[in-house]
Amino acid sequence: MRVVVDLSRCEGYAQCAFLAPDAFRMHGEEALMYDPNADDARREQVLRAAAACPVQAILVDRLEGRAAPSEASTP
Repeated sequence: MRVVVDLSRCEGYAQCAFLAPDAFRMHGEEALMYDPNADDARREQVLRAAAACPVQAILVDRLEGRAAPSEASTP
């Protein structure tokens, strides 16, 4: 999966770091560090972290070329 954080929108609330510490971490008090190619095994945590972001600065997308089963059968 691909993770993108709009760092100009991020205000450092760190909810993502609490919910998905393997994918997000705070560097200092305000700088967010994150894994843009988070492992699919952490997908549920990353999705929860994105949903918990008070300013909705986190976008999570699947990697291109991995179609969901319902999309794969669509002509």
